[in-house]
Amino acid sequence: MKREPAWRIFATEYNDASLEIKGSGEKVPSYVITPLGSKVNRVFIAGVLTDVESVMEGGEYLRAHVSDPTGVFTIYSGQYQAEATSKLQSIEVPAFVAMVGKVRTYVPEEGTMFVSLRPEVVREVDAEARDRWIIEACLQTKHRMGAMVEAMKMAQPNAYDLRKLGYSRQLSEGVVAALKNYGSVDMTRYVTLIRESLQFLMPGTSERFEEALYEEKLEDIEQRKETNKLTKKPKKQEKEPSEKSKDEQDPEALVLSSIKELEGDEGAPWDSIVEICKNKGLDENSIEEALNSLMEKGFVFEPMLGTLKST
Repeated sequence: MKREPAWRIFATEYNDASLEIKGSGEKVPSYVITPLGSKVNRVFIAGVLTDVESVMEGGEYLRAHVSDPTGVFTIYSGQYQAEATSKLQSIEVPAFVAMVGKVRTYVPEEGTMFVSLRPEVVREVDAEARDRWIIEACLQTKHRMGAMVEAMKMAQPNAYDLRKLGYSRQLSEGVVAALKNYGSVDMTRYVTLIRESLQFLMPGTSERFEEALYEEKLEDIEQRKETNKLTKKPKKQEKEPSEKSKDEQDPEALVLSSIKELEGDEGAPWDSIVEICKNKGLDENSIEEALNSLMEKGFVFEPMLGTLKST
């Protein structure tokens, strides 16, 4: 049986999934279908391992969490994943990890589905490897968005026509299944996801992923549905130049850069972070909200009370 590909997928897209296609018969794979059409059986993720805890006496069954810039993956590992379980137990958190895992679902009641991962391979990596994964995940997310936009242009979305446009069979089938289950997809949500992910790696790069491009395409789709004819895209309105760049106005980017300026081997003191951020125009509430978000995304951790350090 052909081995399933390991998708590069952000936590937000994976956690948004509420559709599972179960295989019938022995050794027939099951898939989770995400709103962007990922037809997922296995994933490759990278991020910050933030915690590992035993959920069963004897430590034979573990629950762990891995943060990427968009959210958190939940991991469950037990005796049947002995090597992965042992590796998770040996890693001192927080730490950068890369992981290949299989999808896992839990349906407590009809209409509700929770997703998690069962690890196959776990490796401790460095920040550079995590950053490369973020870029790969951004590119693959953008590719899926393109397939979804093309499908939404069609009067009757189908995998055959998507494959003629150059998309893989698995993605084409996933996109069609996603449209049937989720309906029209809010592309701006995923454009924002890409932008915020790139913002922390390369401030300013996120502007290359233009949200307006997808907004125009979606407007075009709606017009086609009404008129069944090609229509011209609306002209972009020129944006008035702002006094400050987006990077300068973004509290999370400001707070993260301030921590990196201040931290040494031991990290940056809370009071010093607040002081320097206030000098840059942020109030204390904005600073605290930004810090909480950065910690949730795995870009910052607290090695000791009152001290923060970037990952």
